[in-house]
Amino acid sequence: MDVLDSYSGHVDPGGAAIRRDLDALSITKISVGPMDNNAYLLVCRASNEALLIDAANEPDRLADLVGADDSRPELNHLVTTHRHPDHWQALGAVAGMFQTRQIAHPLDAPELPIPMDELVDQGDTVGFGEIELEVVHLRGHTPGSIALVYRGDDRPHVFTGDSLFPGGPGKTAGPAEFGSLMDDLEERIFGVLPDETWVYPGHGDDTRLGVERPHLGEWRERGW
Repeated sequence: MDVLDSYSGHVDPGGAAIRRDLDALSITKISVGPMDNNAYLLVCRASNEALLIDAANEPDRLADLVGADDSRPELNHLVTTHRHPDHWQALGAVAGMFQTRQIAHPLDAPELPIPMDELVDQGDTVGFGEIELEVVHLRGHTPGSIALVYRGDDRPHVFTGDSLFPGGPGKTAGPAEFGSLMDDLEERIFGVLPDETWVYPGHGDDTRLGVERPHLGEWRERGW
């Protein structure tokens, strides 16, 4: 597995992973599967414990990303951001390989292929090693979509699943769901996090909240 230390926010299907090292946390991004899904391996640098966000596809590549030698991180947690099948094709296989603890929102958990060990909601936290992630419930793309926020750096970092991308919110089923997602994004993401917040979406390139914030009105007008 090729892992590049020059973090650009862009990964290609079948290509190298990219890693950025913060003071306390390492973040590695990889694209897997035919729908160019992003998976994120987060490693506490103090304890070498790890958490994977969205075991979306290609379990062998995800296992290679974790590594096989004695220095590999201890992968203990799998978080699934929402119930759409392209985000959990490798969930059962990776859970079986590493004997992880599975985490999701209770509204989406029944649609996932294996039972969840922990159900999380708005305001909860997920911890591994010395790292703590805040859970944000974003209602609209699916009923139980969640984002995860890490604040232990000079800027916040937010993993948004399919709820927020460069250029707008994720797809919704209709106006009611779209309005709900926009409300939650404005109140729970843009309303509490600064412009320098780095955004890691479920597909495609990264962005920053400051790049997207000026377009909130356009997104509302554009609709679902």
